Amino acid sequence: AWASDQRVFFFMELSHPVASIEYNSDSDPTKAALILDNPDNESVIVKVGISAVDESGAENNMKSEMGDLTFDEVKNRATTTWNEQLSKITIEEADLDRKTTFYTSLYHTMIAPNLYHDVDGRYRGIDLEVYQTDSFDYHTVFSLWDTYRATHPLFTIIEQERTNDFVNTMLAKYQEGGIIPIWDLSACYTGCMIGYHGIPVIADAYLKGIRGYDQELAFEAMVHSAEQNH
Repeated sequence: AWASDQRVFFFMELSHPVASIEYNSDSDPTKAALILDNPDNESVIVKVGISAVDESGAENNMKSEMGDLTFDEVKNRATTTWNEQLSKITIEEADLDRKTTFYTSLYHTMIAPNLYHDVDGRYRGIDLEVYQTDSFDYHTVFSLWDTYRATHPLFTIIEQERTNDFVNTMLAKYQEGGIIPIWDLSACYTGCMIGYHGIPVIADAYLKGIRGYDQELAFEAMVHSAEQNH
């Protein structure tokens, strides 16, 4: 509900043909039930791609990232990716419960921010116009009120390259919408929560020597956000 104009396009590929579609327009948004031609009750495989730009972007994302991969291949790829990600911190702990708590917490820090551009680099900016990025990964879902104290400082240790992407994303949003977002969600400026918690994220990165962004633009954006009469 915070994202007042959230735009999501999708592309689906089904393992079985669609026999019919039943629509329910009594609710908002409209819902559709797909009735598949599957007389032998086989397992149904659904591949879905999404995009904030357009349907062709969603199709391109799905075909580029999954293509002809099977369910097990996608599952194994996800398992490998998560194991590599969680192995960025190794702890020695005999108590399995404590070890589980630690890695569950570490997993929680990695749910967001989310990559928000298509495989061709197109994305929808905070002004809802379509842009192109080739030099950094554009993200969304910056829960800065919650994350500036500990999560982003952790990222400056284990996610330095992505921290540059985060800062570049904030600066792009500043150029697109005239302010560093307070709480950015699906390219929408929510204005949720008080303060301007993107500023300590940028300052922390700078003071730790993470400098893969336009530093003069970063300073300009930080001052501008700090001087808001709001």
